[in-house]
Amino acid sequence: MGRSAIHPGEHLAEQLEALDMSAAELARRLKVPTNRITAILNGRRAVTGDTALRLGHFFGTSPEFWLNLQKLYELRLAEQKSGETIKDLPTLAKPMKAQNQDSQAQSR
Repeated sequence: MGRSAIHPGEHLAEQLEALDMSAAELARRLKVPTNRITAILNGRRAVTGDTALRLGHFFGTSPEFWLNLQKLYELRLAEQKSGETIKDLPTLAKPMKAQNQDSQAQSR
């Protein structure tokens, strides 16, 4: 089985705890509805581009950091759900990148 899926809300909860800040206070500072923050904290809502921009600005991180947390979470969930099935799917004999490099080399 793959690695455990950790929702970005868990990381956000750690940040808020370290700051001794409530979800409502963060929401006020980010100018978003409180239920957006609480839903993320409870793992019921994904971090969107807009939220990632706001969190990145507030915490002094990049928005990509927050979106990457979301992406990793979703990939790990998908791996848990479909990973074994996907491993049984056929693959190309040679990866596409290698095929492209071979064809470029032959045309020179």
